Amino acid sequence: MSSQAAAGDPAGPITVEAARALYRRDGGGHDFDHVLRVTALAERIAQTEGANVTVVRAAALLHDAGASSDRENHHLIAVELARAALAGQPVDFVAAVAHAIEAHRFRAEPAPRTLEAQVLSDADKLDAIGAIGVARAFAFAGAHGNALWRAPWRAIAAEAGDAVERPQTLGADYTPIHEFVYKLDRIPDRLFTATARAIAAERLAFMREFFDRLDGEVTG
Repeated sequence: MSSQAAAGDPAGPITVEAARALYRRDGGGHDFDHVLRVTALAERIAQTEGANVTVVRAAALLHDAGASSDRENHHLIAVELARAALAGQPVDFVAAVAHAIEAHRFRAEPAPRTLEAQVLSDADKLDAIGAIGVARAFAFAGAHGNALWRAPWRAIAAEAGDAVERPQTLGADYTPIHEFVYKLDRIPDRLFTATARAIAAERLAFMREFFDRLDGEVTG
């Protein structure tokens, strides 16, 4: 299926409620609210970039299906659930959706080969930055007993250099500020579409302003 194919029926072959039934009802950054946010972003980017909106919408609604605690393999679990949910759809459509889901993970193979896969990957990453990114980072820290602050983000960034891997030795001292420096602040460099990069620039500016203010308030 061409990535430039007509958008077709925007409702697509799977409804929101049918997709919701494939997710566990847990809270957190990868709950169904995340799926709805990613779907809205993905449709917006797809429409601007000329991607197949029907493929993108289905892939976005199903990209975390199963909501598995096995985050390393959750994309593979989602692919199998998506194939089952889309049984009876054209083979090339199902393949396009499956590839987009398989390729959406952050810093993981396979790389997204189609425009639709790139759109989903971008939308998923965008949901980790901006105001919602701040909220998710602090929610994760609270849920895992991590400290909320240890040092100003610019000081952490100066020490981080070109490191891109999450430091594993900090334990509870791994804060939302570390998550911002080591991962979230670098997301715009990993986006594929011009539309997503424009959204990311605005969201990232907000995050930097937020963490600057947080540092100022914490240090008095």
